[in-house]
Amino acid sequence: MIVYVNGEKKEIERSMNIYELLEYLGVAYREIGLAVSVNGEVIAKGEYKNRKIMEGDSVEIIHIVGGG
Repeated sequence: MIVYVNGEKKEIERSMNIYELLEYLGVAYREIGLAVSVNGEVIAKGEYKNRKIMEGDSVEIIHIVGGG
């Protein structure tokens, strides 16, 4: 199954929810300052278990960094 993560084509073996995808990619999803959008829609962390990633989806994973 092909999906796009931060603009890069990735092949994953099956449909996954956002938590599963983040784990598969080695992203620390409990990290403060992490946001995920799917096909341009920002997904609330409370919906990560319910939101399935499907063939052709475009996923953006954003790490917010603070500083001054």
